[in-house]
Amino acid sequence: MKMVEFIGRPALLIIDAQKEFLSSVTDSVHSVQIIGEVLQAARKNQIPVIFSKEIHRRTKVDFGRELDGDESIHCLEKTEGVEIVDPLQPIEGEYVITKRRYSCFVGTDLQILLQGLHVQTLIVCGFLTDVCVHYTCADAHQYDYFVRVIYDGVSGSSEEAHAAALKAIKYLQHDSETDSEEVIAFLNDARNREVG
Repeated sequence: MKMVEFIGRPALLIIDAQKEFLSSVTDSVHSVQIIGEVLQAARKNQIPVIFSKEIHRRTKVDFGRELDGDESIHCLEKTEGVEIVDPLQPIEGEYVITKRRYSCFVGTDLQILLQGLHVQTLIVCGFLTDVCVHYTCADAHQYDYFVRVIYDGVSGSSEEAHAAALKAIKYLQHDSETDSEEVIAFLNDARNREVG
């Protein structure tokens, strides 16, 4: 993997690192550990951190077409499963958006938040690579953000689906592929913390 360029002001977007998804993804323990390491570097270096949580109403009125495929009912409000996993709990000053669709941009204030923070590059990790990560990265691309996906900090529903989603994201932005080591080095570089 070649070194990628991080352009402009970054933010870390942790997608759906929720208890409900731990059993749905491949190698969740490793991914949570990696996400935790990147999260600590972002906090240490005062990089904006945004968490997304998928939450659906118990009446199922907001599932839309989500249940037409392989997914079953998931992430119902006021259940333990919607909570962010314990090692990654948000702290004061970090942002949490609630979404009802795969993309973090659909029906949320993410775009307004990113504009207010003057973000140009989204550093992305979380679950599921082939669903919410993929859709969010595609939308971020269409909103003209630079996307950097932490390959060792995302997990999919299967190895095949995970790899296919990463390939699709890389098709949109050739420099999207990065890893936790590269991201942590970038975040720890004082020059990268300047306001852009």
